[in-house]
Amino acid sequence: MDQEEQGKQIRLTSTEIGQLWAQYMNDSASICMLSYFLEKAEDEEIKPMIAHALELSQAHVNNITAILTEEKNKLPHGFKMEEDVDLTAPRLFSDSYVLNFIQNMAKIGLTTYSASLSVAIRADITDFYMECLSETMQLYKMSKDLLLSKGLYTRPPFFPNLEELEYVETKGFILDLFGEKRPLQALEVTNLYSNFQRNALGAATVAGFSQVSKSKDATQFFLKLIGIAKKHAKAFGAKLEESNLPTPLSWGSDVTKSTDYTFSDKLMMFYTSQLISLSIGYYGTAIAQSPRMDLGTMYNKLVLEIQKISVNGANIMIKNKWMEQPPMAPDRIGLAKKNK
Repeated sequence: MDQEEQGKQIRLTSTEIGQLWAQYMNDSASICMLSYFLEKAEDEEIKPMIAHALELSQAHVNNITAILTEEKNKLPHGFKMEEDVDLTAPRLFSDSYVLNFIQNMAKIGLTTYSASLSVAIRADITDFYMECLSETMQLYKMSKDLLLSKGLYTRPPFFPNLEELEYVETKGFILDLFGEKRPLQALEVTNLYSNFQRNALGAATVAGFSQVSKSKDATQFFLKLIGIAKKHAKAFGAKLEESNLPTPLSWGSDVTKSTDYTFSDKLMMFYTSQLISLSIGYYGTAIAQSPRMDLGTMYNKLVLEIQKISVNGANIMIKNKWMEQPPMAPDRIGLAKKNK
């Protein structure tokens, strides 16, 4: 009989601890950012959305704290209101940017919580991630509907209605042997459009971070990252334009001129490092879903570029003691040497 059926709690697995640890870090960072956004919000329709997203992050941190504490696992330090944000700082981003930020956060949550659920084994952990996923689905719908009602949501391109069933007949569907590229297929458009949007929003985010950063290393990192995000968005836009498809809007005008301390450099570096990691995953998905050879080549080049800057960012965080070490397997060889 399973130990849980006998009333005994089974220990958390390494995957469960890893997911809970990462979520604690992400949600503690979100609490700082969302609290600031709520403090500065002026739009009476967007305010409740920020407050709801903040409540979810706070509840997640409380639940994870209870789980890890009961299991006698040390909590991450994470991010603290008193250390990593100044609620009295001037406004840095517009309310429309914040609404897009929340919707993007919900999209990321749908992916990460699904992954966490898929590796959860213990019943209480499974139930927790099922609840997180359900809450995030609602947050995504609420933020999307509000963007639509305010005219702030940019829809992907429309295709003509499908009128007949067709099969691929030429190798040119994958290889453009003679330099003539076929039109983009729907999934290729999906990835190009979504990656354009993510990079445009990321460029606006990092632009704001660069203005309020107090560390020279972090500032230079953010400025370099702005250039990369704009370059990648331009590459995706060019592929869409080749097939006479529109590109999304950018959010550059949603950043104010504030240069006052707002978020700690530790928080901003953590957030951008998470965005970079997610981009690598999104580009990998795009490669798998893009049969056209030129697209795969483009994505591979872009992945190498962001992997390189990811290493630079990690080195800055390590140098400044901003990177907490995640749960790791025991170093058996090191322990053996120490014993000798």
